[in-house]
Amino acid sequence: MKKTIPSIPTPSVLFVLTTTLLLLLDILVAEPRAEMVQITCGNQLEHNSTVFVPNFIASMENISEQMRTTGFGVAVTGSGPDDNYGLGQCYGDLSLPDCVLCYAEARSILPQCFPFTSGRIYLDGCFMRAQNSSFFEEYTGPEDRAFCGNTTQKDSAFQKSARQAVLQAASDAPSNNGFARVQVPVAGTANESAYVLSDCWRTLDERSCRACLQNASNLILGCLPWSEGRALNTGCFMRYSDTNFLNPELQNGSSRGIITTIVVAVISSVVVLVIGAVIGFYTWKRMKIQKKRRGSNDVEKLAKTLDDSCLNFKYSTLEKATGSFDNANKLGQGGFGTVYKAWKHFQLGTLEEFFDPNLMLHNYHNSSIKNDVLRVVHIGLLCTQEAQSLRPSMSKALVMLVKKDGHLPAPTKPPFIDEKTMELNDMHENPCYPLNAANSDSIATVSQNSFYPR
Repeated sequence: MKKTIPSIPTPSVLFVLTTTLLLLLDILVAEPRAEMVQITCGNQLEHNSTVFVPNFIASMENISEQMRTTGFGVAVTGSGPDDNYGLGQCYGDLSLPDCVLCYAEARSILPQCFPFTSGRIYLDGCFMRAQNSSFFEEYTGPEDRAFCGNTTQKDSAFQKSARQAVLQAASDAPSNNGFARVQVPVAGTANESAYVLSDCWRTLDERSCRACLQNASNLILGCLPWSEGRALNTGCFMRYSDTNFLNPELQNGSSRGIITTIVVAVISSVVVLVIGAVIGFYTWKRMKIQKKRRGSNDVEKLAKTLDDSCLNFKYSTLEKATGSFDNANKLGQGGFGTVYKAWKHFQLGTLEEFFDPNLMLHNYHNSSIKNDVLRVVHIGLLCTQEAQSLRPSMSKALVMLVKKDGHLPAPTKPPFIDEKTMELNDMHENPCYPLNAANSDSIATVSQNSFYPR
């Protein structure tokens, strides 16, 4: 069976760093060919997942260490029905850094076969297999098949070159550590060729490798006249194409690998440092916000204490205590008086009377100054409307201030005490002051009663 794997979007905060890393690696390494060709899962279910899963993970970790140095790895973990045999191998034209990338992709996909005990995955650059029994010497099986491209049909000249290249690769690989790459030009063309890669798993001997590639070549030649074909066999992989998919042969592989390792290490360190700095900044910011919230909680506790202590007085009580609100007993003034005054002048169209005389606006013959002040008052009233949903956001208010020619909606009433409330037709009695059963508490009309800042 064949599965497709959806791509995972990259976080935007790391996009620039990731792009830079990929551009630098593109200079130093070739194409890892990590595209999946086929994944096949067995049909036997695991016996005990608490044993099987750790064994599988341990085998994959073991193979990872080997792949970083040799491009090939085998591992055996556990015993009994839940043991794990694993194999991973990159094709012979891949560099070690490319090999690690290809294997990482294969390793992330193969666990999809769980809870089955076996699975194998072919990528264009590497192969991976895991099973609960040994398969290291297997080179043929019922699942061997050809995977043909069906986009373009080629003429007889290409077919002849492709057949020659396939047979040559099948012949050369067994005596060349199981790997061969062949390019055969197409007769009668200027720059067209047939490209072939063949690769046997390194657990096979020369005889088994040859038998596997002979079977693979028979399968893959059945893809002609199509422009591309792959043989996915138990013990080997083969591919032909009319496009050059082979990575260039490295003349100084060891030096190049060292340079690549250094670059990857340095850039990875920078990425880790940046991520750490971002996490540290947001942690600090979160702690600062929580500290402020703790202060707000203290205010809430104080308010609750005052409320529990029944420091809520009736209007009649306050009137008697202050001598009918004599100015001599006045300690201070809240902000709603100013808002109420501005609202009244706005309703009457006499906002100019609300201006501070110290501004001496009468000295300015240009009406734009007064219009600016009127606009500021208008926006202030919009920001103090009783319905919170009607109040503009800070960013929108800023736009209103900057765009002086923009239309301003008419404000609605601010949440100050209105005339009806001033009559104090109480609806219920304060249990702390049951002095007059005929009177009741005033109705609160303020829409915001939270102690958190907006």
